[in-house]
Amino acid sequence: QVQLQASGGGLVQPGGSLRLSCAASGIIFSWYTMHWHRQAPGKQRELVASIRSTGNTNYADSVKGRFTLSRDNAENTVYLQMNALKPEDTAVYYCNAFNGYRDYWGQGTLVTVSS
Repeated sequence: QVQLQASGGGLVQPGGSLRLSCAASGIIFSWYTMHWHRQAPGKQRELVASIRSTGNTNYADSVKGRFTLSRDNAENTVYLQMNALKPEDTAVYYCNAFNGYRDYWGQGTLVTVSS
């Protein structure tokens, strides 16, 4: 059974930091590109960041320079370090594993940036 367990969301003030984690089980983790998406209230889901098994990363323009995505293939986990958070980063963040054939999603974790 495949599981993607996202954690680390919460309430943070503008300018603060959070680190999201996504622990995967039931897949050969190194075969998958891992993604974080987010969906803000009333908006479409958007891709935030991606990391290949090689460690190569891509980021949405809105988070470049503030968010850092990393992965630990030995621990089957990806980490999204989010710094300098803004109110517009408020959203439910979803972890996603995709290898071109299989597509798995986690349950989402809520990030609220507010004073």
